[in-house]
Amino acid sequence: MCETCDRKAMVRRDLLKFAATGLAGVTLAGAMKPAQAAEGAPTSLSPDEALAALKDGNARYVSQPELCSINLAAKRASVVGGQAPWATVISCADSRVPPELIFGGQGVGQLFVARNAGNLVDTATLGTVEYGAAVLGSPLIVVLAHTSCGAVKAACDVVKKNATYPGAIMPMIEPILPAALAARDDPGDYVNAAAKRSARQTAARLTATSTLISGLVAEGKLKIVAAIYDIETGEVSYLS
Repeated sequence: MCETCDRKAMVRRDLLKFAATGLAGVTLAGAMKPAQAAEGAPTSLSPDEALAALKDGNARYVSQPELCSINLAAKRASVVGGQAPWATVISCADSRVPPELIFGGQGVGQLFVARNAGNLVDTATLGTVEYGAAVLGSPLIVVLAHTSCGAVKAACDVVKKNATYPGAIMPMIEPILPAALAARDDPGDYVNAAAKRSARQTAARLTATSTLISGLVAEGKLKIVAAIYDIETGEVSYLS
């Protein structure tokens, strides 16, 4: 056998070995209890208690923002041994929408956050929220849209103005297009209406695409809600 073929055979064997090891790891992860994987006990909060805590935090942020102060040094030290976040947030990457702040100045170790333009769910984000729910024991997932969202506006411009965008921007906003199409006749601001529809659509996609998440929801261990943050007032409104 030539040297090149020999190297290819070795690579093939290594890939097969890696695949087998990965499959075994997935099987073990499925059987692993949240407390073991998180290196600490998961939160004791129920889904409804976690949602109430987020609502209380946002109320403080709106009415008394000066109270949203945290001792970061103490918080950092408290989570060195493991994490037990009590809410998972899928948020837009917009710099005006920091989840830890708008939910009342939450410290490290409390929120498990996945951020991308348009608060969408791709493979990486889905895996992230599955990890938060199934491994870390987070009982709540919030899909958090916001007003004046640039990614949603781009999708609306595609629908209304036949706009195009360079690079990976166009395929990135494609999942928002159905919401932008459906919101054309909604009352009020077009972009904000589409943002609400997109958040609901993303929340529904979580259970439709993930048997892991849908199973936890069916067992009452996990709740999924869609919400929108008003960048002007600071208020988070929850969508039915």
